[in-house]
Amino acid sequence: MRRICVFCGSSPGASPAYAEAAQAMGAALAARGLGLVYGGGNVGLMGVVADAAMAGGGEVIGVIPRALEAREVAHAGITDLRVVGSMHERKALMAELADGFIALPGGIGTLEEWFEIWTWAQLGIHSKPFGLLNAAGYFDSLLTFLDRTVEERFVRTEYRAMVLVGDRPEPLLDRMAAYEPPVIPKWIDRAES
Repeated sequence: MRRICVFCGSSPGASPAYAEAAQAMGAALAARGLGLVYGGGNVGLMGVVADAAMAGGGEVIGVIPRALEAREVAHAGITDLRVVGSMHERKALMAELADGFIALPGGIGTLEEWFEIWTWAQLGIHSKPFGLLNAAGYFDSLLTFLDRTVEERFVRTEYRAMVLVGDRPEPLLDRMAAYEPPVIPKWIDRAES
């Protein structure tokens, strides 16, 4: 792995633990020589993770749509800021630049970006690792729901197992480095549904 894409909030959130986790993630990426790919903003958790990676001497590539350049306050102090035309272009470029993906606490946009990466993995579009940094238990309810999707036979166990989870950056990055994508021969057949 050369670069990790981090999806996270443009807000700092309610708990100081979220900014602490973003800072720790940026520092851990830089310490491992892994570049950061992220949404290009200078606010919220996005700004924290980027600043921490830059402070650690890491490469930071931000990708921001022109329409959000002012709203998310594009970060002028990173290695490479790329302004694109749309959210679709943003997500495609971030996916192309990254060798793995991690979601930190965030809102609808964070979840949408992360779920699309998981969908692409399930469809075989990529075989890159992806995970959740579960800072202060932020994703606990989501993880319970994901388990329910397996119980209700909407998600196969093998696809649920693709989701890597950690409450600290270092163990999560270790799991990502060791990730082996599952070999799944086919979709759920009619007999299983």
